[in-house]
Amino acid sequence: MDKRIHTHHLHQLPRPISHTKPQKITTTSFKDFLNTEIQTKSELKVSKHAEKRLHDRGIVIDDNQWSLITMKMQEAKEKGVNDSLVILRDATLVVSAKNNTVITALDREEAKTQIFTNINGTIIID
Repeated sequence: MDKRIHTHHLHQLPRPISHTKPQKITTTSFKDFLNTEIQTKSELKVSKHAEKRLHDRGIVIDDNQWSLITMKMQEAKEKGVNDSLVILRDATLVVSAKNNTVITALDREEAKTQIFTNINGTIIID
């Protein structure tokens, strides 16, 4: 057995020459990213069932009303509401605050004869 210490010299291989230009990386501030995420998560979605009900019943909700509903649902969510009844002048919506989703829609006349269960908050927008 050989008791000598052998040293080996490691040679680095040359790096390949890249002919492509370095790509510019765009960065987004954390604040901008957070605001985008909050806005995306706070947008109110309409389920297919609710969309069909709105269409079948001829219920039209304008952009201003949708914005107001979205804002009120966010407030309700902050207060611990999971499922809410949103009463408008011409329509009634059942909305999941937890999922930011309109579950179903009724016109006001039809809503008068209904019993709503599993609702822990009501929002009236006149």
